[in-house]
Amino acid sequence: MTTALSRWTAANGRPRGGATDTDDRPPGGTTAAGPAPVPAARPTSVPAARPAPDRPAAIGPGRPAAKPLAGAAGSGGAGDRVPLRAGRPRVEGDWLLVPAPQAHRPYRLFCFPHAGGDATAYTPLARALAPTAEVWALRPPARGGRGRHPMPADFDRLVAAVVEAIGPHLTGAADGRFGFYGQSFGALLAYEVARALPAHRRPDLVVAVGAPAPGEWSGRRTKDLDAAELLRLTGLDELVLADPDLTERALAAIRVDLAVSGTYRHRPHAPIGSDLLALAGAADPMLATCGLTGWAGHTRGAFGHRVVPGGHLLATVDRPGPVELLTSLIRSRVASEEFSC
Repeated sequence: MTTALSRWTAANGRPRGGATDTDDRPPGGTTAAGPAPVPAARPTSVPAARPAPDRPAAIGPGRPAAKPLAGAAGSGGAGDRVPLRAGRPRVEGDWLLVPAPQAHRPYRLFCFPHAGGDATAYTPLARALAPTAEVWALRPPARGGRGRHPMPADFDRLVAAVVEAIGPHLTGAADGRFGFYGQSFGALLAYEVARALPAHRRPDLVVAVGAPAPGEWSGRRTKDLDAAELLRLTGLDELVLADPDLTERALAAIRVDLAVSGTYRHRPHAPIGSDLLALAGAADPMLATCGLTGWAGHTRGAFGHRVVPGGHLLATVDRPGPVELLTSLIRSRVASEEFSC
């Protein structure tokens, strides 16, 4: 349990090893200080890609299925190996954490946490996706290093704040490509942020995990749940229940996000042009997997849906999530202009 508690602590902003938290940094400031330094990741290499049998087929009109790569983008062939090292985690402004910076500026994947979650929960995913992609994870207010920063009063204001925060960082990859990945509440937020962006600045890919389509969200996600029940259903309760302080921190963050999600109101709108992939864990106790098809009407691009191993949350502080699937999708997009929206 000590190990589990330390992992939860690392994912929710309590300093370890004498490192200082960022609560005292005033809102709006930019600092190079981030979470407690961690050892740089070991050199990784780009292996030869192979056809991914579990990659969903594209369904959108005129959209071809993703093609497997013979090698990494920019490589000379399947046998090339390119050793690369991830840098130390860094914070970008108040809202973003880059857990495993990549000097070669690959595809950027912006990751949106679940209700009560924090950016550092995406650290295992960030390390696993390197060097194919660089994860930029959202740091919501009212938890961890932003414990003293207030959450925007409603969902629309939260979307506006996130759009303003991530706007300058969207096209920082070498080829300008980027995608969104969100889980549960984070899936809804990722989609609505994509929709709020100007059409020419939207992500080419949105991955929605463990969430019903926006039109099915209003009024149904918070009506019958309290924070303790949601903590249990996400499978994270075992990480905190032995420590009353950690439990209260976790529950407080969940309550904040439930209050914000309760203000969400779906408004009919034109579908976005981004490709969209809806995922659900086979053991998810909160989402009927048949509900994934509801996302199809929210994109003009390619659409796919799939049930994968896992529970309500696929990427956590303990598990990197659907790394092979994401790697395959991102490599295919980088290699082929056919998948630009």
